[in-house]
Amino acid sequence: MSKVDAPELTGSNTEGKHLGLALAVIAGAQLMIVLDATIVNVALPTIHKALNFSVDNLEWLVTAYALTFGGLLLFGGRMGDLFGKRRMFMIGIAIFALSSLLGGFATNELWLILTRAAQGIGGAIAAPTALSLIATNFPEGPHRNRAMGVYAAMAGGGGAAGLLLGGLLVDLVSWRWVFFVNVPIAALILFLTPRALNESATTTGHLDVPGAVTATGGMLSLVYGLSNAASHSWTATSTLLPLGLAVVLLATFVLVETRTVGALMPLSIFKDRNRSGVYAMMLCIGTAMFSMFYFLTQFLQNILGWSALKTGFGFLPMTIGLMSAAVITSRLIGKIGIRFPLLFGPAAAFAGLELLTRLTVHSGYGSILVPLLIVSLGMGTSFVPLTLAAVSGVRPDEAGLASALLNTTQQVGGALGLAILSTIAISATNAKLHALGATSSGHFTLRAIATTHGYTTAFQVGALIAALGFLVSAVVIRTPQEIGSGTNVVHAGA
Repeated sequence: MSKVDAPELTGSNTEGKHLGLALAVIAGAQLMIVLDATIVNVALPTIHKALNFSVDNLEWLVTAYALTFGGLLLFGGRMGDLFGKRRMFMIGIAIFALSSLLGGFATNELWLILTRAAQGIGGAIAAPTALSLIATNFPEGPHRNRAMGVYAAMAGGGGAAGLLLGGLLVDLVSWRWVFFVNVPIAALILFLTPRALNESATTTGHLDVPGAVTATGGMLSLVYGLSNAASHSWTATSTLLPLGLAVVLLATFVLVETRTVGALMPLSIFKDRNRSGVYAMMLCIGTAMFSMFYFLTQFLQNILGWSALKTGFGFLPMTIGLMSAAVITSRLIGKIGIRFPLLFGPAAAFAGLELLTRLTVHSGYGSILVPLLIVSLGMGTSFVPLTLAAVSGVRPDEAGLASALLNTTQQVGGALGLAILSTIAISATNAKLHALGATSSGHFTLRAIATTHGYTTAFQVGALIAALGFLVSAVVIRTPQEIGSGTNVVHAGA
């Protein structure tokens, strides 16, 4: 096995001159990218009617973005290390803006799905470079901790904010503005970036194209197979073939990474116990968060009959709670360390999701608000220490890799979790319909009861996955690890 232990760096990492403006640019870009993972959710019924989308293809408006975004994040991070983080950040934002503009003009299914995939590609380049630009533009200690807190708030709150903004745009303007809104924001970011951010040092090496292809192809096949099981069966050829292909491609990816100079994902990155634990936790949190957004949005619109706008406002308390928790945690973390937040976060997410399993067709918003706030506090508390731990202690040439892996695990967890939980929800719904003696075209009340049972079953599995995240935090994250400097030193140990 051939490795490059210390790639040669060219250029230099220098502290940004306008830290406030730099943070605004990075946070704005991250909010726009993460927001697009959910902003389409509340627009799905309108798009379904406007473009005559088939039910089977409609879900790809969500998964096409998540798959290209999550599958290419490692590649995007590596490109930032090789060619300059600021340069690749701007290229990613430009791709994102162009694909958003084209998506707004879509007239058919394929056009819109392809532009969603292109948005994911742009996001996959911009997101990891945005996070690593914090490490190269902000000095360690209070400045970087606060910057990470704002970044984490955008990363965590963007999903909920997307639901609110999507509802506003769909009901008050048009579903097309769900895409058009990104264009002026991206243009402003592109204008300010050279004025606010310094370019990072670059490293010599090569792009691991085989690794990117096998990783992305493997994840695409895996999610397709899992999603297909919902409409067919686990033993159907159309399910087994993509699942088998996923195993082959992902195994090939691991083999490629062990034999490639300048590998896309050097396995040595997982040698640090805390960092590996952080990635496992983010995988669990991504699953829990994506599933809650998706199924709760469906419950509010399909069962309670809420409009897109009302649904968006329904998630507003979660947005506020999540972002507030992230900012407060970033200010306290220098004193309390990351141990307690990493235990409290998944525990709170578990408790909130458990409460959502009690929803019925007669539930009011009061039964939803409390779980929303609990989950938002848990996730907001988790994002800051997870983000800090992921990028702490890595070599400058691996900053892009470390940050990309954090985003990757969140997106992969969301895409895989949504595919699995959707299959579980559909199976639970069908089983309940059979138990009630109804059919899919039967009485509305019986169908609503069965559908709600499917949603609550998905929440139950999501709660168990959050509990797994707590277990990882308690058992794996043990080794003391300094994060920060000066008066703000954060320890991963107890």
